[in-house]
Amino acid sequence: MSDGAIDEAARTDARKAQRKLWLRRLAIAVALGAAIWTAWYLLFGRNHVSTGNAYVNAEVAQVTPLWGASAVKVHVKETQFVKAGTVLVELDPASARIALAQAEADLAEARRRFRQTKANNTALSAQVSARDAGISQADAQIAAAQADFDKARSDLQHREALAGTGAIAGEELTAARRTFAAARAGLAVAQGNLAQSRAARINAQGQFAANDALVSGSTEDTDPAVMAARARVDSARLDLAHTVIRAPIDGVVTQRKVQIGQRLAVGVPIMSIVPVGQVYIDANFKERQLRRVVVGMPVEVTADIYGSGVTYHGKVAGIAGGTGASMAVIPAQNATGNWIKVVQRVPVRIELDPRELAAHPLRVGMSAEATIDLSGD
Repeated sequence: MSDGAIDEAARTDARKAQRKLWLRRLAIAVALGAAIWTAWYLLFGRNHVSTGNAYVNAEVAQVTPLWGASAVKVHVKETQFVKAGTVLVELDPASARIALAQAEADLAEARRRFRQTKANNTALSAQVSARDAGISQADAQIAAAQADFDKARSDLQHREALAGTGAIAGEELTAARRTFAAARAGLAVAQGNLAQSRAARINAQGQFAANDALVSGSTEDTDPAVMAARARVDSARLDLAHTVIRAPIDGVVTQRKVQIGQRLAVGVPIMSIVPVGQVYIDANFKERQLRRVVVGMPVEVTADIYGSGVTYHGKVAGIAGGTGASMAVIPAQNATGNWIKVVQRVPVRIELDPRELAAHPLRVGMSAEATIDLSGD
């Protein structure tokens, strides 16, 4: 065999040996990779689910006027941090002050009317007593008139019995008849006075009962008309207080839409307050990832703004009642012949540690990654 053939065979053997070496190394690398992946899955992967489809969110407070008026002062700017109770906007209080003054005047009038009705009650009670006295007087007058009537009738009967005998003069009989007629008329007048007195007493009792119904069982403070007027005063005071708009929560001012001189309408938002210290994460996990997820499980979150160097710790606060697609403004319509199944995502709310948020603040809408520990409590 020539030297060239020997060298070519040696090179072929060397290449085969080199190929076997690399194949052996590749097999070792694949085996090592598979072992590492298996170990990672057994130790970590099977007990954790992760998603990069996560965003910062918050319960944003909408600031809306409760009294319609023009803005005279605006105390805050966009992106300004405010505390709960901070004055945001002042409205023109003129109309509210006039309404309060009118309500206070109505309250004073209601109190005056109650006192007047109370005084009338005393006067009407006295009138009833006076009518009782009038009835007693009328009874006495009837008794006197009855006595006069009985005497006049007796005298007349006596003189009429003697008239045929000539024992009395005709003028005396005539006088007795006039006296009897006068006594009878006096008795009728007395009886009419008694009836009138009784009717007046019934009328006085009715007026007293009607007036007493307005004040019976009530004081000046518990009178219904006074209470209604006082409620209107409280409402007017509340309206006046609403001319000063204050921050409902701690947070950052966003979407400020109010300017000085602008006429504000009740219920129309003029700005929002974002509670940056109470933000949470809305993580959209694939439906299959949620098989073992329950409320309370620990979660680790990293935000794109800080990268992997800052890790937030939190817990699963709740799982949405539907997928993101089903809750969309225009939900997907899958009841068609060419339907294609798509893996759905379900929003999961994650509450974060407030101390970590204070150290590394987040803003609504920022991207994040969330990992749920399925083995944790």
